Amino acid sequence: MSCTYSSASVLSSPDTPPGLDKKRHTRYWLRCLRTHLPSAYIPNDSNRMTLAFFTISALDLLSSLVPNTTPEERAAYIDWIYSCQIPSGGFRASPSHDLSAVKDGSAQWDPANVPATYFALATLLILGDDLNRVRRKETLKWLRCMQRDDGSFGETLVNGKIEGGMDTRFGYCATCVRYILRGKREGPDPTSEEQDTDVDALVECLRKAETYDGGMSEMPFHEAHAGFTYCAIAALHFIDRFPWPIRSQPSEGQRAFNKMPLRKEGIVSTTSSEQQGGIKTRGLTSPDLTIHWLASRLTATISSEDEEDTYADETDTPETCHDAHSFVHTANFPTSMGETSEKSRPTSHFALDWVGFNGRCNKVADTCYAFWVGAGLTLMNASRVIHPTPVRRYLLEQTAHIVGGFGKLPGDPPDVYHSYLGLAALSLLETAAQAAHESPREGRDKPVEERELKALDACMCVSIEAKSRLYAIWQRWGVHDGKDWDGGG
Repeated sequence: MSCTYSSASVLSSPDTPPGLDKKRHTRYWLRCLRTHLPSAYIPNDSNRMTLAFFTISALDLLSSLVPNTTPEERAAYIDWIYSCQIPSGGFRASPSHDLSAVKDGSAQWDPANVPATYFALATLLILGDDLNRVRRKETLKWLRCMQRDDGSFGETLVNGKIEGGMDTRFGYCATCVRYILRGKREGPDPTSEEQDTDVDALVECLRKAETYDGGMSEMPFHEAHAGFTYCAIAALHFIDRFPWPIRSQPSEGQRAFNKMPLRKEGIVSTTSSEQQGGIKTRGLTSPDLTIHWLASRLTATISSEDEEDTYADETDTPETCHDAHSFVHTANFPTSMGETSEKSRPTSHFALDWVGFNGRCNKVADTCYAFWVGAGLTLMNASRVIHPTPVRRYLLEQTAHIVGGFGKLPGDPPDVYHSYLGLAALSLLETAAQAAHESPREGRDKPVEERELKALDACMCVSIEAKSRLYAIWQRWGVHDGKDWDGGG
């Protein structure tokens, strides 16, 4: 196994979780906020709203946003986000798309963008904005137009045609926008008089993307992927269509209920999750299988070197190629050299000191999947199936960079995407460790000053503190009566 590790932290003992260098990571994110990003980001100029979200939210998780910015600066960030709002609803992905000065034919080149709208609203919450300037009614109307007949959501609306992908990422972003602007309740919005999106159709679309092994793919009959699986799970939470509470031994009635087809004669869809007489179709036909698939994404293959059988003769030990035999099940058909290697396999070895997650079967671990998988398990109330310490060591000792931030793989330079999801994953691990009583330093319920990172809402992917600001906003809008609020987590 490769022992490449970052110099961002000193290797700790297996029994002692490493600490997060908050100052180093804060400096990294402040550079991203206040200076030009490296030239490699030039192709992402059209995604500046996304980059802004990662930067602002990362500083918030580090409790470094308010201490390192002035009220005037934060107000300017809020104004910048609103400058990207489209009058007909939604937000553009970058100010470089703003063609409002061009009066004729500019709308098709300057459309609102579903992911950008989610990132804009989430960033406004992080910055403490009251969302008073959000064109709520127009955005809800636009969002309904972004849904296709098959239940999926697109990215943009150009000349009346839905453009962009149709996978669960867009369903996730759309349901988050819907959640922020009107909560979980189904049916016409009483305050804006806007019709709701077709929740049943979305659930059906998500269920069609389920795979035989419990994961979710971008479309039917494709390979399961951890990112798509998380997005589907979180979307179901936003629309209050998650399956029955996960139990170790679900009843036959629960099993049958979760597998019930969407449009079955006699089945009625309710407009309130509190109505006990009606039945609403739930997503995920086999939650236990989904948990198993997510947990199976754990891997000790953390670099490209770990994938290789160096001499192509099966003599690499588990310390140098620990997953090679499990990939092809060579123990069932061993050569003499391979059999010798299997007999020498130790019962415990240092390879398990660092454990990451991959996004698909037989792939190398990647920083971002520590969030996609970890958050998915958290939302399914199954984070207990993962031992947090080896994953934490993988992030802090393998992919954390000496200048701050996280790379995709050990030795990679940091990038905004992996650096944010690395912090998000660490926040969830900190909470999970406290729940498992693994480390006195970690825990969700500790005061902010005692936690390394703010507690993260696994569904919205922002701090629970930021999400909690929705409560007062919903009350002001009149869309909240106390029954929709889940408090975050």
